[in-house]
Amino acid sequence: MNGGPLDGVLVVDLSRALAGPHAGQVLGDLGARVIKVEAPGSGDETRSWGPPFVAGDDGAQHSTYFLSCNRNKESIALDLKSDDGREVVRRLLARADVLVENFRTGVMDRLGLGSRELAALNPGLVQLSITGFGHDGPEGGRAGYDQIVQGEAGLMSITGSAPDDPQRVGTPIADLLGGLHGVVGVLAALHERARTGRGRVVRTSLLASVVGVHAFQGTRATVAGEVPQAQGNHHPSIAPYGLFRCRDGQVQISVANDRLWRAFCAAFELDPDTAGLATNAERVANRADTLAFVEAAFAEHRGEELLARLAAAGVPAGRVRDLREVYEWEQPRSQGLVLELDHAALGRIEVPGPVLRFFDVDATAETERSRAAHTAPPLLDEHGPAIRAWLEEASA
Repeated sequence: MNGGPLDGVLVVDLSRALAGPHAGQVLGDLGARVIKVEAPGSGDETRSWGPPFVAGDDGAQHSTYFLSCNRNKESIALDLKSDDGREVVRRLLARADVLVENFRTGVMDRLGLGSRELAALNPGLVQLSITGFGHDGPEGGRAGYDQIVQGEAGLMSITGSAPDDPQRVGTPIADLLGGLHGVVGVLAALHERARTGRGRVVRTSLLASVVGVHAFQGTRATVAGEVPQAQGNHHPSIAPYGLFRCRDGQVQISVANDRLWRAFCAAFELDPDTAGLATNAERVANRADTLAFVEAAFAEHRGEELLARLAAAGVPAGRVRDLREVYEWEQPRSQGLVLELDHAALGRIEVPGPVLRFFDVDATAETERSRAAHTAPPLLDEHGPAIRAWLEEASA
């Protein structure tokens, strides 16, 4: 028992690559026991994705990509095309609360593990299935990898320095959102099961997850009839909001309303009623003038001085950190966003941590009730013998 709100929930993770494994990892962070089923010999394909690799004391090269999305899991190697492999999976799923899989449409049916068969085997099972472009529709069976979906779902068209410079987001955001939306569905289905006793099939896709976060860019297209385009590091509907040059580098500011605009101008002895810049709508319409106005004010100041002055004025601002700086920064560490884990081959490692924390609150104190201890991503089949023994003991 691990602590956390999903303590006692058993998840069987048949997924590979990123969207499904990320969903499984989040469920594990929430306290669930997650058993990862991998192909014998090779395991999850991300075990081979690199460099970078890190040499372990087992003589193997370990992918840092795999380490990013498989903490808090046990690994068992099973050949799902074999009778033995499918039988062990069925025995696991008969006891499980949640299944996670991201095979292409039809693969689970061909393995004899279709949704109807699994519902008959375990009526309370919540089945999460993540695909690239959806389970049905004219392109329902299409394979979807993150960057392909970032392009097809429009995200790259609004990311980059200009309309002719489409860029992917620097993390596999379609995969990660697919996993997170899958977890939302799983939690809703578990809540419903508490009332009905029945599981659900939960389906989402990378396409749905990206379209689902278009936010105001989506309604610009569907309601205003505009076609949003990439415009670099400045907000399309708020100004000044973005990255600005200063004497020794760059800083970011977010002047999100006219009250903040007046506070900003007061801090730098500027006239907030300068022609064409008095309101947000004017500043957006006259973006080039707005950017020039701000950068002229910043030109003689160093970044640290600017950040201090902006903080004193109550204007949101920040620097651009590289990832090494982020993980050395005390604020993320104070939030549990860096975990130190003991890996079976690599020894002590640090990995990015879970994003949620949970607390009990009474009249005198708050007590954290998040998952008490986290485990490193497993070696291939590291827990296979123990899982088989557990199944045998349970059926005895």
